[in-house]
Amino acid sequence: MNNLEQDYTQPLGLDIGTSRVVVARTKDKKQEYDSQLNAFLTLPYSKLAESLLQRENVYHEVQGADIVVSGNDAERFAEVFHVETRRPMANGVLNPEEPYSLAVVRRIVTKLLGRAAAEGQKVFFSVPARGQSLNGAIRYHEASIRQILAELGYQATPIEEGLAVVYGELAASNYSGVGISCGSGLCNICLAVLSVPVISFSVPKAGDFIDDSAAEVTGDRANRLRISKEKTFQLNGFTGDRAHNALTVYYQEVIANLIGSLRAQIASAQKLPKLEQSVPLVLSGGTAMPKGFLDHFMRILQAEEFPLRLSEVRVSGDPLHSTARGALMAALC
Repeated sequence: MNNLEQDYTQPLGLDIGTSRVVVARTKDKKQEYDSQLNAFLTLPYSKLAESLLQRENVYHEVQGADIVVSGNDAERFAEVFHVETRRPMANGVLNPEEPYSLAVVRRIVTKLLGRAAAEGQKVFFSVPARGQSLNGAIRYHEASIRQILAELGYQATPIEEGLAVVYGELAASNYSGVGISCGSGLCNICLAVLSVPVISFSVPKAGDFIDDSAAEVTGDRANRLRISKEKTFQLNGFTGDRAHNALTVYYQEVIANLIGSLRAQIASAQKLPKLEQSVPLVLSGGTAMPKGFLDHFMRILQAEEFPLRLSEVRVSGDPLHSTARGALMAALC
């Protein structure tokens, strides 16, 4: 087998996020990433509309009386038509209120991965950790993603998102420490010791909570606020801009809730391993990206004594790809 064939049959890492789906693969001994927005919109079917979409090479599928535009193209068309994109996932799992949810995720995953280069090619895919009222939904979500990947010829293994962050970020500490993925649907947290998860859970206040809450009080579209948040927003106090101030308020609430939940989970753990050394804590995910996030996180963290000795607290150098990278590292082990 030559090097090119080896690249194509290497294990893959897949981050099934509420906001984006990201695949990580190795090529020429380097890691490469590809992603699609985990969103869609529908247009009334007509032959003209379908032919125009085909001409423009827009990723779409005809579903009865609708044309479903999914992935990155959905955001572009949402701006053209001044409508909200729809999400096939909510709170980290398939959205039960969206009839197209499973079909859209299947199309996005297929676009990113294609069929397995060899039957049984390994892929590790992210799933949320257990959390408030999500346990049954997580089981259905995990089984559905596993089935999609099996139909494409992959041998699929789930990995909780917080643990994937540990694999992707904490090799230098022998995979011991706290990995946190601040995503759109959930914040996923894992405390691991030597790659073994000790505490793993999720909290529901995350990026979508910020966007939806800010949209409710400002009258702006949540999708537009999300784009603004990802591109220009800084968590640097209040200004004269109403949208900025609304995002700031709800960012503060998300960070306080995250730290409070982490503190409570660690403090209440009955069989926490005795750690001889302090361990790192790393933050990842799109919600952790704005400038000022880490400073605000540290202020709240240091306001009270924390029940775990931390050697450092940092944001991943590549927060959007951290979960996919960790899933790839787990697949390669």
